[in-house]
Amino acid sequence: MAHSKNRATDGKITYPPGVKEISDKISKEEMVRRLKMVVKTFMDMDQDSEEEKELYLNLALHLASDFFLKHPDKDVRLLVACCLADIFRIYAPEAPYTSPDKLKDIFMFITRQLKGLEDTKSAQFNRYFYLLENIAWVKSYNICFELEDSNEIFTQLYRTLFQVINNGHNQKVHMHMVDLMSSIVCEGDSVSQELLDTVLVNLVPAHKNLNKQAYDLAKALLKRTAQAIEPYITNFFNQVLMLGKTSVSDLSEHVFDLILELYNIDSHLLLSVLPQLEFKLKSNDNDERLQVVKLLAKMFGAKDSELASQNKPLWQCYLGRFNDIHVPVRLECVKFASHCLMNHPDLAKDLTEYLKVRSHDPEEAIRHDVIVSIVTASKKDLSLVNDHLLNFVRERTLDKRWRVRKEAMMGLAQIYKKYALQAEAGKEAAKQISWIKDKLLHIYYQNSIDDRLLVERIFAQYLVPHNLETTERMKCLYYLYATLDGNAVKALNEMWKCQNMLRHHVKDLLDLIKQPKSDSYNKAVFSKVMVITRNLPDPGKTQDFVKKLAQVLEEDEKVRKQLETLVSPSCSCKQAEVCVKEITKKLGSPKQPSNPFLEMVKFLLERIAPVHIDTESISALIKQVNKSIEGTADDEDEGVPTEQAIRAGLELLKVLSFTHPVSFHSAETFESLLGCLKMDDEKVAEAALQIFKNTGSKLEESFPHIKSTSGFYSRGETLWMVPFTPYCSTKQRRGHLARPNIKVYSVFLCLFVSQIQGLKLMVRWLLGVKNNQSKSGNSTLRMLTAILSSDGDLTEQGKMGKPDMSRLRLAAGCAILRLAQEPCYHEIITLEQYQLCALVINDECYQVRQAFAQKLHKGLCRLRLPLEYLAVFTLCAKDPVKERRAHARQCLVKNINLRREYLKQHAAVSEKLISLLPEYVVPYAIHLLVHDPDYVKVQDIEQLKDIKEALWFVLEILMAKNENNSHAFIRKMVENIKQTKDGQCPDDPKINEKLYTVCDVAMNIVISKSTTYSLESPKDPVLPARYFTQPDKPKAANVLGAVNKPLSATGKLQTKLSRMETISNASSNSNPSSPGRSKGRLVSQTHIHVHSFI
Repeated sequence: MAHSKNRATDGKITYPPGVKEISDKISKEEMVRRLKMVVKTFMDMDQDSEEEKELYLNLALHLASDFFLKHPDKDVRLLVACCLADIFRIYAPEAPYTSPDKLKDIFMFITRQLKGLEDTKSAQFNRYFYLLENIAWVKSYNICFELEDSNEIFTQLYRTLFQVINNGHNQKVHMHMVDLMSSIVCEGDSVSQELLDTVLVNLVPAHKNLNKQAYDLAKALLKRTAQAIEPYITNFFNQVLMLGKTSVSDLSEHVFDLILELYNIDSHLLLSVLPQLEFKLKSNDNDERLQVVKLLAKMFGAKDSELASQNKPLWQCYLGRFNDIHVPVRLECVKFASHCLMNHPDLAKDLTEYLKVRSHDPEEAIRHDVIVSIVTASKKDLSLVNDHLLNFVRERTLDKRWRVRKEAMMGLAQIYKKYALQAEAGKEAAKQISWIKDKLLHIYYQNSIDDRLLVERIFAQYLVPHNLETTERMKCLYYLYATLDGNAVKALNEMWKCQNMLRHHVKDLLDLIKQPKSDSYNKAVFSKVMVITRNLPDPGKTQDFVKKLAQVLEEDEKVRKQLETLVSPSCSCKQAEVCVKEITKKLGSPKQPSNPFLEMVKFLLERIAPVHIDTESISALIKQVNKSIEGTADDEDEGVPTEQAIRAGLELLKVLSFTHPVSFHSAETFESLLGCLKMDDEKVAEAALQIFKNTGSKLEESFPHIKSTSGFYSRGETLWMVPFTPYCSTKQRRGHLARPNIKVYSVFLCLFVSQIQGLKLMVRWLLGVKNNQSKSGNSTLRMLTAILSSDGDLTEQGKMGKPDMSRLRLAAGCAILRLAQEPCYHEIITLEQYQLCALVINDECYQVRQAFAQKLHKGLCRLRLPLEYLAVFTLCAKDPVKERRAHARQCLVKNINLRREYLKQHAAVSEKLISLLPEYVVPYAIHLLVHDPDYVKVQDIEQLKDIKEALWFVLEILMAKNENNSHAFIRKMVENIKQTKDGQCPDDPKINEKLYTVCDVAMNIVISKSTTYSLESPKDPVLPARYFTQPDKPKAANVLGAVNKPLSATGKLQTKLSRMETISNASSNSNPSSPGRSKGRLVSQTHIHVHSFI
């Protein structure tokens, strides 16, 4: 080394053989040629060549002069840089350059030359690569550790490498860069914040997206140096997060992005940082908590993340943010749940309780996102969510906000379609979510039209997709119907009924539009527009759109004809699709992408278009039912017992025969039904008969060969007859199955295996006939009352089982209700028969009471049953089951409100007031309670309490509002009843005493519960003549004495009262001394006697 120093002192430069002096006196080309030879010489030298090292020492120093370091030609600079790199390799570990400034200049010079790596297609790229490879292998930059400006050198080197890296570089370039930079981090004493920023800035999302290769380089560097660089990273985050010193780095504002990237690169880089995040989760700053929650959501939810298991305190602290006071924080937690469920099913148990609370969050957006998170995870894999999570979605279908309900319903529908219809996860998964179809259809019971429309849309798109091929669609409907629960079946039937009704309304509107314009025309159109509007969402806004549609239909014949085709009973599903497209195309406008009018029309078309049922569909459905009957269907594979499938299929056909009768009008369908009549199963034959009854209105004209079919079919040893003999004329038949003659009818009924089916058949026949000329109605009613009188055991030998007796009682009671809906039969029902029928609602069997109440309610809601049948609900007051009493009360409320609303909308029906006004139920209720078999002793306090409860059961609802001074009207009605006698037993003193006692109880209730009525009734009540005799006009003293008599007395009023068709008591108000007036003053005296039990 001494020789080297001496030679350096001499200043004589020795060049390799063949290389002349390199100075500024030669041309650039010559200089490049000579430098290449020098490069070759240094390239071939190694560290053991001591003589050569000493020989070329001055040349090495000469190459580091400013002449070369600042030379304008890039080729010269590149060759010099390569020489310098080899010089550092040859003279290692001690470089020939001792001046710190010179070393700095040399390494900054080499760094600048590395920029040439950017152009991979350059002719000199290999030399640039050689330069990089050389300094990386030798770790030349480690010499700079001792320099004061080392940080500046390293920072510049890092920046240069991150700038030049690109997708044109191969793996070797990437590796050498990592080697070069990692040696500086791992072997240096420290890493400055500036150098650290140079690395971390490439992880910031904005930079990451601009230069993916720089991100990959930084990622590889951090992985290689994780252990060495971790303290400096920890210090950086500690300064920013804990001490709040954001000025220490320009990356302070990206601190949470950096934490996420570093965690994804190597979690060990953040071992000391994660506890700081737990502290930040409890910060008082809402925005800061929100940022940390967003960060941790990504960290916990990442696919391969083990953070939750590795850092349980942080996980528990994060879960606590589900209950954060700040809404955006809770919202972010809920959004995270889906990723967590999908990537970490093991954490579902921890999330369940917190999602349960959030599913009831006061914020609509949070409840909505709970649904989205659970549904998203479910659609990816049903096994990711447990039953509790699905139940949260189920609950939200009844949310108070439409947006949440809609999301929950659509989510469940999508899950059902994926796992039940398409069976993507097998039978077990389908079984797990089998409840969804029932739940979705139950929502059709909601009052909101939006809910009901969405159920219809879900049914058409997800439960039974309308775009399926006909056979597949009917198979889907068949097995769906077979597996629905009772309430869902009723909802589905109601849905078809509502759609059918709306279809008829639209058809009526089309018929009206064809008529000449007049004042009555305008009123009729407006009325029909209002009816249609009530069947669409947001009636307030929709009304104008429906009016506009009516105007379009008047003006545009093409749209009108398309709509006529659509609502035609014979419209096929394919025709419906074409019509809907044509109408929407005609009414749409490309210039107006958002068209509320068109949206309304789409809603309407969606409801009325027959997308499921047409003639072809019915034929396919009957074939599917026949397959089950023959045992060739795959019922068991579908998870439905064959018997259950057949029963449901027949019921489905019966329902469709009501709602879509024309769809049955095909020879193939009728022939299939005739085949059903030949089968041994009486249930199948009965269903076929019912369908013929519902759909056979045009059987005679359209299908004469089927109409004429009649015959005898052997069933074991029994001969069954299926008559199709027409009765009188088509006009009299009115669409019912042709009436058989009475003798054949009697034989048929006697031979009928099922007594209940016989009752039903008899009632249906009577309803088809609509007259009692043959007195069949009287005999039928006598038989029905005999069944009720014998508790369902006609033999009275005690051999029938209680379940069979109960079913027979129910069938008899329901049969009377059906007959009472027809005026010709209602008038022949005696009071005793009416009372026996009413007592079915107090039957000992719960199911009988329940089913009878539902039939009664249905008939009343349709305004088919007379008003006296509303009084039957009064008897429900003593039902021992709370739910039954509540149901009866709901029925009363609905029927009373229905009648009041009807009277408001139809002012012209004042002549029918006695049959519609709800207050007129009071006389019927009083009369029914008087003849209640449980009311035996007139003076019995307990029995009087029951009477009081029963009266209050109906009066409470009637007196809830004192509309038109109805309280005084009721009071007047009760007063008038006390002036009459019982119309059923006018000469029975005990019955009349019961009547006056019940009236006293009713009067006491009216007086005690109402203080707002005036003494004068606005109208004079009219009492039903069948129930009460006509009042005499006795002297006031006699009436007062009778009314004022104590309850303990036995009623001995024997005044003679004549009977009238209707009783008007207007005369009672004619003078102040009349009994009606006196009664008002004496009620208080009567009240003294009944007060003890009220």
